[in-house]
Amino acid sequence: MTPTTATAAEPVPAPSTPLSPPGLDDRIARALVGAAVGDALGGPVEGWTPEQIAERHGGRVTGIVGPWHGENWRTARPIAPYHKGDGHVTDDTLMTHALVRVYEKVRDHLDAYAVADHLVPDLLSPRWIPELEAEALPLQRIFLAEKWIVARLHYGHVDPREAGAGNIVNCGAAMYMAPVGLVNAGHPEAAYAEALEVAAPHQSSYGREAAGVFATAVAAACRPGATPASVVDAVLALAKDGTRSAIEAVCEVAVRHDDFEAAIAPLRAAAEPFDTVGPDYRSPALGARRPSRLHAIEELPIALGMLLVGGGDYRRTVLGSVNYGRDCDSIATMSGAIAGALGGEVPADWARTVAQASRLDLEAPARTLAQVAREVFARDVERRRSHEEAFTALAGTR
Repeated sequence: MTPTTATAAEPVPAPSTPLSPPGLDDRIARALVGAAVGDALGGPVEGWTPEQIAERHGGRVTGIVGPWHGENWRTARPIAPYHKGDGHVTDDTLMTHALVRVYEKVRDHLDAYAVADHLVPDLLSPRWIPELEAEALPLQRIFLAEKWIVARLHYGHVDPREAGAGNIVNCGAAMYMAPVGLVNAGHPEAAYAEALEVAAPHQSSYGREAAGVFATAVAAACRPGATPASVVDAVLALAKDGTRSAIEAVCEVAVRHDDFEAAIAPLRAAAEPFDTVGPDYRSPALGARRPSRLHAIEELPIALGMLLVGGGDYRRTVLGSVNYGRDCDSIATMSGAIAGALGGEVPADWARTVAQASRLDLEAPARTLAQVAREVFARDVERRRSHEEAFTALAGTR
């Protein structure tokens, strides 16, 4: 009998511990940081076509790039003498962080009067403005449609609930509504209602509707187990008129694609019937940005479409949004916020570069908003219990 040598059994690898899904703090951080990074990536190519972007950069944008006009950024476009690129955030992030500061002061749900009482003064308070490379009033950087808030409320003393009427209809209110969705995390209906109220001093028609729907998407993305498809379902359950039709049309096309390169042209074709700006983004059509129940802003449907194309992955979703061109900083702001709220991880090198270049602590607003969200939820529970007790007493039910 041939002796045998016992062979030591190979160690059995310990079962891997599944990563727990991100909680409230992580989702808020990823949403707000994700929005800022998307904004910074899209800024330098905003206003250009996908073809022009590819020609300028020798292919698709894959990360942070410099200004379109290089060192001539200050004089190339006198109407917008801003240093877009090199990791600088734009007015999308300035407005988002301003709204977080309003929540920090109010520490409860917001309404149109909170915009008048707190957001307007914030826009008149000096801060570091990355694209101006100087300390200045945010008012001096934000776009004309956002300056409207200050003109109407600070100088015109218009009823805040009606002040948005008459403004050009654009994505200006929608682009900074992520905080509303995050304070109402997991409750899309509440996010929709609150965002419509917060947007009232700023926008009307489909511009205001887009604000409500974007907040809806962010709140829905925070639900445990949420997916890009479930976010779109939540949005379609609440969206109205042309906004709903545009989202439905774009998303029907998006689900057929998993590569943004192939999706860009079909998504634009799906959005075009609802978009009033027209084919040349820098030369809007005569009927552009007027109130209508038939139309929609382009940015939100495309952001949701790219979320589907990218499967919710942050990098793929945001790069698709950036390379779409046109108003791509706002598209990437929205898609980045939703992907982050779903739990998508923002590339650390992108976030670090944007924070350093913009001289912003991108995490601080998230910590603030997470605390406020918990306080608001506690108040909501108290209010709901009080209502239940009152109604039970009135109705004689248990």
